Amino acid sequence: MIINERNTRRERLMQAANAMMTAARTAPKGKGYDIIEIAIITDETIVELSNAMFEYSQQSGLKFITRDAENILKSEVILLIGTRQQNQNLNCGYCGFDTCAEKNSQPDIPCALNTVDVGIAIGSACAVAADLKVDTRVMFSVGRVAKEIGLLPGCSSIFGIPLSCSSKNPFFDRVSKTPAPK
Repeated sequence: MIINERNTRRERLMQAANAMMTAARTAPKGKGYDIIEIAIITDETIVELSNAMFEYSQQSGLKFITRDAENILKSEVILLIGTRQQNQNLNCGYCGFDTCAEKNSQPDIPCALNTVDVGIAIGSACAVAADLKVDTRVMFSVGRVAKEIGLLPGCSSIFGIPLSCSSKNPFFDRVSKTPAPK
């Protein structure tokens, strides 16, 4: 039997994505509250997300999202990591308010610890990908539009991490869609 590496890429990317989900889930959380949501998207869901990103780019005028929409089509697997919002009741002031009660008067402003938790989860997931020699890039744009189209319901902050195991990392050395300032 001969197993060609090219024929096993998707399987290996799925294995890597599953290991990344485990790392994100087991990453430390502020006060131990686990409100992180994690999902893998593939195939038609990636195409749906890419199409929504093109549309969002046109509506928002953010040209880099067009570049990213094209870029994610080079990935067979995308990991989404997001967080729901839950006040940690620490009165830490990191959100800009003196107390959690004051912050609660502005429910659209996230608890800073929730945002830190999602960042730690992303770092843990990407560390696993690096250990497995899988190329990734954390993309705000992917998560922003994933939120718009409801891919992680209930999450107020989402980031996308496309994965690749090709000979050249498709997520770097990308051509900018935004003109350089003069």
